[in-house]
Amino acid sequence: MHTLLVTGPGGAGRTTVAAATALAAAREGHRVLLLSCGDPGEPVAEPGGGVRVARVDSGQEFRQELVALQERGSALLGMLGARPLGADELTELPGAEQFALLRALRRAAAEPDTDLVVVDMPPLHQALTTLALPAQLRRYLARLLPAERQAARALRPVLAQLAGVPMPAQWLYEAAARWDEELAAVQAVVEAPTTRVRLVAEPGPAARAALRTGVLGLFLHQVGITDLVANRLVPPDSADPWVKSVAAQQLDFLREWGGDVPIRELPHLGRDPQGSGDLAELVDSASGNGSFAPGQPGRGRGPWVVEDRLAEDGVLVWCVPLPGAEKPDLDLVRRGDELLLTVGPYRRIVSLPAALRRCTVSGAALADEELRIRFTPDPGLWPRTP
Repeated sequence: MHTLLVTGPGGAGRTTVAAATALAAAREGHRVLLLSCGDPGEPVAEPGGGVRVARVDSGQEFRQELVALQERGSALLGMLGARPLGADELTELPGAEQFALLRALRRAAAEPDTDLVVVDMPPLHQALTTLALPAQLRRYLARLLPAERQAARALRPVLAQLAGVPMPAQWLYEAAARWDEELAAVQAVVEAPTTRVRLVAEPGPAARAALRTGVLGLFLHQVGITDLVANRLVPPDSADPWVKSVAAQQLDFLREWGGDVPIRELPHLGRDPQGSGDLAELVDSASGNGSFAPGQPGRGRGPWVVEDRLAEDGVLVWCVPLPGAEKPDLDLVRRGDELLLTVGPYRRIVSLPAALRRCTVSGAALADEELRIRFTPDPGLWPRTP
């Protein structure tokens, strides 16, 4: 099964394009599930055409999860004299939408009789931070509640006396293991080679800036980009001077981005799309660009290659593709066996390949849309040759 995440700068028509994508794929005979996480202010009618639709209810998800957490920790709450909150008392907190989306994404990936899941994601920056959450939270859990400590639970009364503070209860470790299992399942969906992104933008100066940083974030997290949908294109031959100036801006945008990822063009209908008929019109109008159904992943999904340059330069070079990056965007820090890599507003902590763990970072350079990090073998750790 394949998963297509549809996102882009805010207000670009992501929800409409996600529904049109699902309809186009269903027309080609695919069994499609549309997972709707769109803005409430951008309603689009059901695409029809055999597309099944599931909607994310973040409020309901939050209430169910918190009630279940209270039930699992009822003994501790009783010791503290706390009164559990009822489901009807709970209102979702900021950030609940991200977790609800991740759980829905995991469930959708396990749907039977489905060839393609099209996900109507939040705006690009929020989508990226959401996709990065599973790996980040698993790392936090491993550091704060390491699984190996569960083996020492028989010693907790002694440790509590020595430390002078109560040790974490068994239910907390069990909850951490359950969270890690769920996060691992979502992370597997995000990192699967069958998961990719369709970007949506209304061509113009604002979209150019947002896409530049967003694409850098996708490359940093190695999420494949299948194409860019240029939405709401106005006719370039219009007699209206204002329309002609907008069309000229849009054409400049298309020329600039045409070499980076495949571009699909959608015209402005002269109105806001409102129903399945308008969606079908958009799909039909895109036929001049080839099939509007998602294609294969473009750039961004490939592994980061380690080049062996020991014989020539005495170093190993880790190559990180970052098209469009500039030196002020970048920062990196080596910490133990991990590398903290910052690209613009995004940060990722990655484990070093085994060979690089026995090296020290000796420099980095950005050239030809690639960050090349040099590692010099540490004589005290590097295997000696006879």
